[in-house]
Amino acid sequence: MPTLFRGLSGRLLWLTVIFVMLAEILIFMPSIASMRMNWLRDRLDTAAAAGIVIDGLQPAELPRAVQNDTLLATGTKVIALRKDGTSRLLAATEVPPEIDAQYDLADTSLITSMRDTLDTLVFGGGRVMRVFGPIGESDMIIELVMTDDALRKDMLKYSKMMFIISILISLMTAVLIFVAINRMMILPIRRLTHSMQLFSEQPDDPSRVFTADRSRGELAVAGRHLAAMQVELQRTLKQQKNLADLGLAVSKINHDMRNILASAQLMSDRLTDVEDPMVRSFAPKLLRTIDRAVGYTNEVLAYGQASEAAPRRRRINLSVLTQEVKDMLAIDPDSGVEFADQISTDLEVDGDGEQIFRVIHNLCRNAVQALLAYDPDDPQASRRITVSAHRLGSVVSITIDDTGPGMPRKARENLFSAFRGSARSGGTGLGLVIARELVLAHGGTIALVEKPGPGTQFRIEIPDRPVALDDYRVRA
Repeated sequence: MPTLFRGLSGRLLWLTVIFVMLAEILIFMPSIASMRMNWLRDRLDTAAAAGIVIDGLQPAELPRAVQNDTLLATGTKVIALRKDGTSRLLAATEVPPEIDAQYDLADTSLITSMRDTLDTLVFGGGRVMRVFGPIGESDMIIELVMTDDALRKDMLKYSKMMFIISILISLMTAVLIFVAINRMMILPIRRLTHSMQLFSEQPDDPSRVFTADRSRGELAVAGRHLAAMQVELQRTLKQQKNLADLGLAVSKINHDMRNILASAQLMSDRLTDVEDPMVRSFAPKLLRTIDRAVGYTNEVLAYGQASEAAPRRRRINLSVLTQEVKDMLAIDPDSGVEFADQISTDLEVDGDGEQIFRVIHNLCRNAVQALLAYDPDDPQASRRITVSAHRLGSVVSITIDDTGPGMPRKARENLFSAFRGSARSGGTGLGLVIARELVLAHGGTIALVEKPGPGTQFRIEIPDRPVALDDYRVRA
């Protein structure tokens, strides 16, 4: 029993009973008003039949005993017949009663009839009423005077019967609706709820994914969406676990790698003392490379905690930075891959040199890998990486374009998503994720640009820092 009151199906059951009863109440008043009018018309018809017989005996007057029997048979106190403009008293008690109310059945609207019905039902009993109406299609009018006791008694019986019928109808309707709704809605909803509860207890268990049916109903569609969401959540949880495991492994490797790089840094410092001209030319680049590697190892844990260091911005020469990227890539001249630097030597960008270097290096390294694995149909086709940039107002736009095979559709759909946006098999896609995070830290944007020819093109836009008013005044 408590379930019938607390559950959704139980509440629907009782609401159906209540609504059907309300509908029956609205129907009850016109119905009982019609019953009252029919009751009164029956009395008029019965009295009219007796009145016509009595009127045919004129001018004789009925004996008192016959009048009493007539009044008793019709349940009236007075019977009168109005004919040809004159009214004749056909039968009456010895002492006619005083009239409390009168009703003209020939001129009664529905509203008036319902009002009189409610008055009789609530306040009736022991009152004397005068009722009159035409006899058939004639111009004769029959008039009755009687108490409303019998009328009210029959009305109460009718009300009781209507109440019982209404209860039965409402219960039958409620049960049918309950069974139908329980089958079409409640059971599927309970199934969805049970599936969500089981899935929440062990979300990594594939057997707990909701099995949706293929019907077209709204709940079936919701079930399919729930199943898809659970599958996607499991995939996300698996990726998060992989990230956590990767972060732990990288942290362990980072500790030892930092010590190794520190030792290499100390040993490489001695290369500056070597007299060999070639060693002297490569030593500064080697030192910068090792310094960057040491810096990367120090920032690995920060990235694992989803917090890159804030950019240390200053004016840097973009052409020099691009040349360092080219040297770092160390593209084999025999590979057929060409690196084209089309940046003006005096173009400067307001940013963190190391972070901008990482952005350009990640994108160019991806391009080199794509070009090395690319086997074009035309042997004469060029394999080129072009880095260009220009300034427009306070924004520097950097374009990295290659003539490779372009990004696969899956990589485009999951662009900048770790472990899903890689353009090559076995890749992680972290390079693009890191590049996007560093560009956003500068307040800039990075986007894949659609191009008419083959290849991949990225555009990076880095705005200058806004100049503080106090600094401007000091400079002025």
